[in-house]
Amino acid sequence: MKGVRPVGNTVLLCAALQVSAALAGGAAGTGVVEAARPDTGKQWAFESTPAWRDEFDQPGPPDSSKWRFQQGGHGWGNHELQQYTDSSHNAFVENGMLNIVARKQKRQGMDYTSARLTSNKQGDFLYGRFEIRAKLPGGRGTWPALWMLPTDKVYGEWPKSGEIDLMEHVGFDPGRIHITMHTEAYNHRINTQRGATRVVADAMDGFHVYRTDWTPDAIRGYVDDQLVLEFPNEGSGPKAWPFDQRFHFLMNVAVGGDWGGKEGVDDNSFPATLQVDYVRVYPLVGR
Repeated sequence: MKGVRPVGNTVLLCAALQVSAALAGGAAGTGVVEAARPDTGKQWAFESTPAWRDEFDQPGPPDSSKWRFQQGGHGWGNHELQQYTDSSHNAFVENGMLNIVARKQKRQGMDYTSARLTSNKQGDFLYGRFEIRAKLPGGRGTWPALWMLPTDKVYGEWPKSGEIDLMEHVGFDPGRIHITMHTEAYNHRINTQRGATRVVADAMDGFHVYRTDWTPDAIRGYVDDQLVLEFPNEGSGPKAWPFDQRFHFLMNVAVGGDWGGKEGVDDNSFPATLQVDYVRVYPLVGR
């Protein structure tokens, strides 16, 4: 989500088998679900019960023990056109769904409002299986994203500490789902970005599961259990693999911007709603 995305070694033996100590929520379950594709030289698996989750069962504002609002209208590094607010008009839970709504609405010098939620310092994770079931907004100029950023920025500011995009979609290219990794060595600013896409024709009409499996050996992105992107740890250090530190979730709907607004903004697209059925995190276990 940091910028335009036209599309993509030391193993800590103890930490690699655990979700970060900062992981919020209940204890992990005892069952194990095998990873979809075992990593080279090491088999990894995930707990069968989420250790951190939000099912959005409580009507009203998003759960403040899990989510914070990020607010502002400064373009967010992409020349975006929305003002992010903490208003119930832009983010609310209803009928078992989180709704993030971008609106054609003037606020503090911007022509659109929306919401951007983060689990930073309230849901921070090192390795695991991350699932979000969601239905996407459509319309030219919309730019919804389900993604992750580093909590501690161990290697410095973006892109040095990395970014994991579970799902991005731009309304001018309806149904094309983008899954992308960003690092100092691999990012769009130097034309080395690593990403992949899958067309999901009904992404705006129905719910789909956007999943990322993150182990010390690789990050794999899926849509409805179908592998879309595999990003291996090549063992060359943090410039290529900064993914040995805690990351947190972000969920938002941007308007316009360098990528989302590449073909303009259709005001008939609004209000545009990202609906999220659940967010679940399954810890990594080792064998």
